[in-house]
Amino acid sequence: MRINVLPTPKAMGADAAVFIANKLNQAIASQGYARLLLSTGASQFDMLEELVRQDVAWNKVTMFHLDEYVGLSEQHPASFRKYLKERVVSKVPFAEAVFVNGEGDVKENITFLSNRIREAEIDVAAIGIGENGHIAFNDPPADFDTEESYIVVKLDERCRLQQVGEGWFPGMDAVPETAISMTVRQMLRAKCIVSVVPHAVKADAVQKTLAQEVNNLVPATILKTHPDWHLYLDAQSAQGFLK
Repeated sequence: MRINVLPTPKAMGADAAVFIANKLNQAIASQGYARLLLSTGASQFDMLEELVRQDVAWNKVTMFHLDEYVGLSEQHPASFRKYLKERVVSKVPFAEAVFVNGEGDVKENITFLSNRIREAEIDVAAIGIGENGHIAFNDPPADFDTEESYIVVKLDERCRLQQVGEGWFPGMDAVPETAISMTVRQMLRAKCIVSVVPHAVKADAVQKTLAQEVNNLVPATILKTHPDWHLYLDAQSAQGFLK
């Protein structure tokens, strides 16, 4: 585990983006391609803004992402497919972008995703940490045991409140109750994990992640078991950790 604390979200995002780009370039140099897993949400804005500016052979990179709401249209402002297409996919020429689709036949969509994600290892995975300590949409108590790659999960109240607080939805009633999420075990199969976690609202989750033993009530604690985990914090999100 490596913890990186930068003074501002901008500085943190830039530093993390350079690190991720270097990992992608190393993978391309050694095997001819790279596979990238991305998070979404407000916490990733600065990192993604810098990542698309990096000198990477993007046409050799296949992008995956972590989750999507069940039944939410891609045109909805909170859609993670919309988020990634606007902020990333429209700006770099990926070899392929494989999206989590929560519309239509969810079971069939999960089978497709699972087959694609298992074709080869993910070289670098950007995995954020939620205010309730979740990773992807694996809210507490998270399932640490399933060997599936993607599952349908029920979103807890704090998770749904976070989505409202970040401005994606006008109120709790508008937030979907379920989502397709990459599982914990699938995330841990990535060669390298990078967690970009800025802002004061994440300070409690960061402190619990670092202070507590691995437990599914703070799902992010399991990231500490990964052999190549890099945590990026700003001064606000690190305030509990630095005391």
